[in-house]
Amino acid sequence: MPGEPAGQTALARLAMVADKLWTGEIRTQYAAICYRRTDDSSGPIEVLLITSRGTGRWVIPKGWPMAKKKPHEVASQEAWEEAGVRGRVRKKAWGHYTYVKRLGDGEFIPAMVQVHLLDVQRMEDDFPERHQRELQWFSPRLAASAVGEPELRGLFARLEEREIQRAAAVASKAGYAPQNWKSL
Repeated sequence: MPGEPAGQTALARLAMVADKLWTGEIRTQYAAICYRRTDDSSGPIEVLLITSRGTGRWVIPKGWPMAKKKPHEVASQEAWEEAGVRGRVRKKAWGHYTYVKRLGDGEFIPAMVQVHLLDVQRMEDDFPERHQRELQWFSPRLAASAVGEPELRGLFARLEEREIQRAAAVASKAGYAPQNWKSL
């Protein structure tokens, strides 16, 4: 992040705001891991990453709570505004991660992000932040290596593991039983 020593770890960034963790100054955001199947309904998945506006880091669409919107609705709204994504969002959270957010006034605060899975049905060319961000599709494994937050990496790893198990179940039903699915 701008204004931080180069190469600082996620833990070091959280240590910068440790006092705020104890005083309850942690903020909540809601996010979406947007995914799609590459071939058809049985193909492998890809996840969408976008660049942050401030630093250009790879992130997932996220934002602050919105009046009269439930967490999964906020996640879906942010996916639309930041990436032009339309799809089906899951109501139940997939997981959480923490990071240090730099506010407009330069203050750093800890943020807890509740993440929802969003099955992408279509991508719009015209969306509010289209000129402010880059979008790129990644395998869950590559997405995990592209993001900076360890807990978010874990959410991508969990998604990849779920997909491996899903592929194994589909293959088993079809009469195929490879010995080592993780090597695929």
